[in-house]
Amino acid sequence: MLLALVAGITITTAFRQNLKYVAPYPQIKATSDSAVIARGRHLVISSAHCINCHSRNNPDSILDLGQEPPLTGGVVFNLPLGKIYSRNITPDPETGIGRLTDPEIARALRYAVHPNGTVVYDFMPFHNVSDEDLTAIISYLRAQKPVKNKVPDHDLNIIGKMVKAYLVKPVGPDGEVPATVKKDTSAAYGKYLAISVAECSGCHTKRDLSGKYVGDLLAGGNPIGEGGVALRPPNLTTDSSSRIFGWSQQDFINRFRKGKLIEYSLMPWNSYQRMTDDELKAIYAYLKTIKVAKTPS
Repeated sequence: MLLALVAGITITTAFRQNLKYVAPYPQIKATSDSAVIARGRHLVISSAHCINCHSRNNPDSILDLGQEPPLTGGVVFNLPLGKIYSRNITPDPETGIGRLTDPEIARALRYAVHPNGTVVYDFMPFHNVSDEDLTAIISYLRAQKPVKNKVPDHDLNIIGKMVKAYLVKPVGPDGEVPATVKKDTSAAYGKYLAISVAECSGCHTKRDLSGKYVGDLLAGGNPIGEGGVALRPPNLTTDSSSRIFGWSQQDFINRFRKGKLIEYSLMPWNSYQRMTDDELKAIYAYLKTIKVAKTPS
């Protein structure tokens, strides 16, 4: 009886690895407009930090040389679920995004559904990025040099396969996605940058294995790290247990200008360092408005 139950679960789990989902295709169309591409570049190398996960080269050094880091993917993340590999997002038609339409790419980012209908792991929760910024990002990616690099498939362990089979589902926008967002130093723009673009909540809020949030917003996340070293993303609320408790706006900006100080930190400090002063002021203003919460134990 037990063997039959185990066999049944094993077969069902295998069958559910490639469930298909339906989601709308955002009407996003890339453009060759230089201003739009420049906006996309700024997002990719700063707040959206795409270069940190999609480039195996040293993107910071390449940018310092005045060149564009090739976003060829292949970066491996050793997680409790198994090995997850970032995708090649250059315009290569065989191994990258060159064969995909703009709406297909936009759907993957906004609704977490691959072009073939399977679920996208929610490591890039850009679901609420404005149409304007999503257009800019895709336009920048289209303008890059195509590079052939076949990335391995994800290598899930038994826990990862169980999670994918029964817990992971597509995640979409929270309400109506804005066509554009006013760029200023307000808390409203700071919330947009922190939550919808920079994904601060992805690390600074506790989540379960499926990616579902189970802790207070930005009160501190799960310990993350590799090579036996794990750091807990700190509390960013205004509670006294917060890492930034008592910081002034200028203290906040100054910390980002220093870039990465702890070598094994997985926070993309060097990308966030490229945000403008006004963007950092907006994020600081937003952090002052969120619910006060204690750092989780």
